Amino acid sequence: MLMKYLCLILAAIQTLLFNISMTGNQKQTLGLISYERYQTFESFGTSSCWWSQNVDNEETAREIARLLYDDETGLGLDIYRYNIGGGEHDNPDCRIRDTSRRTESFYVLNEDTGEYEYDFTRDANARRMLDFAVEYGAKEVILFCNSPHFSMTKSGHASGGLEANSSNLPKENYAAFVDYVLTIADWFVAQGYPVAAISPINEPQWSWGGEWVGQEGCHYTADETVEVLELFAVEMQKRGVSYKLSGPESGQLTEEYFEYIDKFFASDILNEYCDSISAHSYWIDNNWWAKDAFAKKMAKQYPDKKFEMSEWCELPMKLDPKSIDSGLYMANIIMQDLSWMNAVSWQSWTAVNGDGVLDIVDGELIHYSRYYAYKQFSSFIKPGMTRVKVKNSAGSEASVSSIAFKDKNQTVLIVINNEDYAQDIGLYGNYDSMQTYLTDATHNCEQTYDGKMIKSINFPSKSITTIVYEN
Repeated sequence: MLMKYLCLILAAIQTLLFNISMTGNQKQTLGLISYERYQTFESFGTSSCWWSQNVDNEETAREIARLLYDDETGLGLDIYRYNIGGGEHDNPDCRIRDTSRRTESFYVLNEDTGEYEYDFTRDANARRMLDFAVEYGAKEVILFCNSPHFSMTKSGHASGGLEANSSNLPKENYAAFVDYVLTIADWFVAQGYPVAAISPINEPQWSWGGEWVGQEGCHYTADETVEVLELFAVEMQKRGVSYKLSGPESGQLTEEYFEYIDKFFASDILNEYCDSISAHSYWIDNNWWAKDAFAKKMAKQYPDKKFEMSEWCELPMKLDPKSIDSGLYMANIIMQDLSWMNAVSWQSWTAVNGDGVLDIVDGELIHYSRYYAYKQFSSFIKPGMTRVKVKNSAGSEASVSSIAFKDKNQTVLIVINNEDYAQDIGLYGNYDSMQTYLTDATHNCEQTYDGKMIKSINFPSKSITTIVYEN
């Protein structure tokens, strides 16, 4: 209790000194209230869909892994999301026209016996990509499914049911699906991969199937989602697995779909077995009301549960991915999800694609602006850092967005200037030294200052600036 009161007193003193410092000074100022703390950060990551299986060149694959996972020369990401494909590459009746979205499965038909069996030599390009990712620093692997294997579905397709908005997994195959995913996960664990979680269900509320068959997917109602995930939890407990169960991977966090969260945690076994929910922040970009409603719901109803933002990209993609506007857009979403929704983890969707951070165009590996925008966060906010309050003297009229994290050694302050003009912003605090890193139209996460703390910075137009203070 004494420590709690001391923290409150120190926070009040910091706020008072901040306000005093603004007396007679109209310049917008940022100050950190380090004793007002929020979530402890865990990880950044990205997904292997739909590109990893299509990288044939080993040198290119290695370079991608370095750019994504190396701490010194890349993004320094923590999580690699590996797709357990539904096998549409092997389906003779595949309806998915885009061949890049047809996955090769480990679960294959032995034509001599007529039985399905496992062959872990398959999906070679994707497995090689995983190997390189782990070699360069991926600390956690999450194995996820967009659909059960096509052989287990009602329609005979992993691209959804023949009728939209209907689950494509018959109940009599629930147990087979559980065994299938856990068999694959256990194999990866046995090979020494750092499997941290499995995520068997993806965006269950979407219709998946019918006339739209753009990718693998499977619809589940909230009740069906819970029933399937409960079977996973029971079997995982029986097997004593080392990895956790992730879900329900809702594709949108608006009140319309809160039912999936409520029924997930209303399940006694899932509530006991899962310390977090994973979901995607699609279709609520820049929507403070939706994100704040979600955060308030979690804080009020599930205060002991964490939120992992496990998938996002710009949808629909309208911005030129090479432009600073595209990088700013992604940076704003990361900041919103970490601050408005208290996400402990943030993971992008396709890493190497038109909507990713890298791409392969005419055989050449290129960086999009989103790569450097992501780097402004992932290279500096590290697991174990705690988010602290940033006090902006302009309050609701603030012309820049900001977020801060700290540990015992460093404090990281990230400032986004979305305006078309540069801004001089005052900095309040007492630190021995600081470094600044900048991404804008002409800088790609480049260090622009290294020295003693300065009390004011000019933030260029349309820019992302990361300030690293030494505590």
